[in-house]
Amino acid sequence: MGNDEMISENARYWIWISKALGYNNIKVKRICELYNNISEFVDGGEKEWKHCGIFTPNEMKKLANTKLAVADEIIKRCNELNYSIISIDDEQYPDRLKNIDTPPAVLYVNGCLPDFDERLSIAIVGTRRATRYGTDNSYKFAYALAKYSVVVVSGGALGVDCASHRGALSANGITVCVLGCGINYKYLSENEGMRNAIAQSGAVISEYAPDEPPLRYNFPARNRIISALSDGLVVMEAGEKSGSLITARTAIDQGKEVFALLGNNSPQNEGSNSLIKNGLAHPVTDFMDVLNEFNNNRGLYVEDEKLDFDSISFSDLEAVPVKGKKLVANKVKPNVNKVTSKPDKAKTVKTKPAQKQENKSAQKYEEQAQPVQKNILDLKASGLSDVAVKVYGAISNEPVHIDNLVTKLGLPVFKVLTALTQLEMKGYVTAIQGRRYVLK
Repeated sequence: MGNDEMISENARYWIWISKALGYNNIKVKRICELYNNISEFVDGGEKEWKHCGIFTPNEMKKLANTKLAVADEIIKRCNELNYSIISIDDEQYPDRLKNIDTPPAVLYVNGCLPDFDERLSIAIVGTRRATRYGTDNSYKFAYALAKYSVVVVSGGALGVDCASHRGALSANGITVCVLGCGINYKYLSENEGMRNAIAQSGAVISEYAPDEPPLRYNFPARNRIISALSDGLVVMEAGEKSGSLITARTAIDQGKEVFALLGNNSPQNEGSNSLIKNGLAHPVTDFMDVLNEFNNNRGLYVEDEKLDFDSISFSDLEAVPVKGKKLVANKVKPNVNKVTSKPDKAKTVKTKPAQKQENKSAQKYEEQAQPVQKNILDLKASGLSDVAVKVYGAISNEPVHIDNLVTKLGLPVFKVLTALTQLEMKGYVTAIQGRRYVLK
């Protein structure tokens, strides 16, 4: 669509209102309810604003001192950048966002905003300091949900957010990134390629003008938009003071379904586990735990469809930037799961010895595992799942890390974790420090 179609006539007035009254302001909704046409409010001037009876003296002063030229400059900037502007009275503005207490006066959009009122959408949020367990699950949950035509919503941050967006892109799905700054602001340059890829099939959006910086208080305000746009929200990993818990509480207040990934007792899981223990979130270990809550509600997926997780780009997953760790340079393309490349010579040299070592380890495991395999029938008789039996067979008297189990067995990490929980409860394995396990 052209720039004229992307920006409605009334957007100018709503931009002016947001600049005068500030963001996350309840008065925006009151104005929208009082006036069928926003031009009547603007043209009425101070006499009309006073007649409304909803503004403080300070707000009246701000309205009087803010010039419409401010809005004109922002519109000009959006035209230059080819961003669209959706105001609260536009048809494209999501009803679910309009219905919250403090809806944004406008949304700045790079890309194409999906029809949230007709599509099932799930938000995935969590810590910027995600563990490998957190990024794996975020990526795979988003990948699977996107395969089922679910819109994946997140905040574009490091860690869980980034992994979620990348997972949806890997599935050629639609994902929406809600920023706490202007879309054009150079925020987290390592994610710039990802944001560009998102805009090609989904949208990067913000209530802040294109070049506004990411102020600290913008992010809690941004979270209300993430939860409002979603039917449900999944907290992957969240510490005790994580901003993701603010998003979860906002989602609960908005009447949304909240889920939390079952985790161990690491600091990254204290907040998400607390949501489960306090009955505020449904515990989940698999993406189907989320979809089943909406089964027969939207009819957007087939329950028995088998997903091919082998098509996931693991090089892309491993390159997810996480706060506190050295970032891996990685340019994201829209169809990352279709992108194939041959390893360079340097990588090949490093890989071969590692492969030999892996083969030796596998051989050593097979030698150690012979006595264990004799008890397979007993294990099945005790009620263990086939996956739990397989995981048990991969553990010996030497401590083994969960990541090694995932690699050796070729299973999703959340299935391995569920199996380990079963084995611990049955008394077959013991968890030791560092997410390692040994036979009991």
